[in-house]
Amino acid sequence: MKLAIFGATGQIGIQLIKQAVWRNYKVNAFGRNVFDIKFEDEKLQLIKGAVFDEGEVYDALNDCDAVLSSLGGSIDGEDKTRSLGIKNIVNQMQKAGVKRIIAVGTYGVLNNSDGKLILEADNYPKQFLAVGQEHLKALQYLQQSNLDWTFVCPPTIVDDGPKGTYHVNKDYPPQPNTMRITSGDIALFMLNELEKNEFVKAKVGICS
Repeated sequence: MKLAIFGATGQIGIQLIKQAVWRNYKVNAFGRNVFDIKFEDEKLQLIKGAVFDEGEVYDALNDCDAVLSSLGGSIDGEDKTRSLGIKNIVNQMQKAGVKRIIAVGTYGVLNNSDGKLILEADNYPKQFLAVGQEHLKALQYLQQSNLDWTFVCPPTIVDDGPKGTYHVNKDYPPQPNTMRITSGDIALFMLNELEKNEFVKAKVGICS
């Protein structure tokens, strides 16, 4: 299997690359600063490009079997990488006939016990509302597509390798809920989901 990884230089992206290569996948790692990655393997191809560029994104994913996205950026709401980046990836996947994507979102787009979104609650931290709305737009682009998508929604992310134990839940936060998860375990879940396809067309809460 060959994967295109977007957001490849972030803490989740690096974990995705290392774990995917370890599983013997071929990887196209895409990003503006992708040559800063201090990891080499014959199965890894580094592709410098901008996620808003239609041609560059199409070329990066065209010969791949699936896409993994962990796009990041600032949290002030001015940075549209999460939403418009996913929009462009979705469009290019549809042109190329690539169907499977697993993307990282945020805890705020999961449901509360009342069925409403967590980010709609009065006590949702105001400093995270703008970035939460960007993730919500990304989710909506996926939902409106014909792709087989999964949207992974972590709480606080700890920059660490995989521990191998995590809890997941469809649409809602998992129980028990530690409100923490390592970047390595997010990557581990994404690659496991790629093989098992247990949460296709679903958002998924995850924690340690």
